Amino acid sequence: MTPTTSKSASFLVTNAVFIGRSIRLSLRNAEALLMAILLPVLLMLMFTYVFGGAIDTSGNYVNYVVPGIILLCAGFGSSGTAVDVALDMKNGIVDRFRTMPIRSLGVITGHVVASLARNLLATAIVIGVALLVGFRPSASAPEWLAAVAVIALFILALTWLFAAIGMVAGSPSAASGYGFILLFLPYLSSAFVPTDTMPDWLQGVADHQPITPVIELIRGLLMGTPIGSNGWLAVGWCAAILLASVVWCLAAFRRKAGRR
Repeated sequence: MTPTTSKSASFLVTNAVFIGRSIRLSLRNAEALLMAILLPVLLMLMFTYVFGGAIDTSGNYVNYVVPGIILLCAGFGSSGTAVDVALDMKNGIVDRFRTMPIRSLGVITGHVVASLARNLLATAIVIGVALLVGFRPSASAPEWLAAVAVIALFILALTWLFAAIGMVAGSPSAASGYGFILLFLPYLSSAFVPTDTMPDWLQGVADHQPITPVIELIRGLLMGTPIGSNGWLAVGWCAAILLASVVWCLAAFRRKAGRR
């Protein structure tokens, strides 16, 4: 007689397997990875060389715009998580995982960790290209570390938010559409122009949405501009989005996966 076992894989082993699966999926989808890097780079070059002379005649516009481009890159790269999660919930693979002695929730954390790694790599490439076209930050080593930590926290919060959107979306196409709406937020912030150049009603929106304090914190750390209250505002917004998104995503996963 063949002995049976009900022993489940450990939490760490399960998550390592799902993270490896998500990274392999990312590498196989090279076109999406390439676009996540190319689009922010092309936007940075366009704003620097096409619009930069009209916006800032001093020729230093690249130093202003790069922090905004970094967050645009993070948002665009994270949005793919919504499609990946929606696809997994639609194609039945979660049902197959639930028949195995593993925690099927690992499929979500795998997508999140792989997205974080993928987007940090894309952000490093964008910063490298920015340095080649004239970006000259004045940050010390601790300030660079703090800026990277803020960027990583922002990517993590946004990735969980996109994972939750992918969980509740009716299809991968719908998840892509819902996620695309969030990508407009950087354009309504201080990413490309100071908010005091906007109409009063729009300036109020730009000053009090989550993206602006994160951009101003990164700009202050890298370029030495005043940070003011943007430090705790940026961390507070990221923490609030992260907590709400994790709770939303886990609740949706239990509801949708549990009734199958």
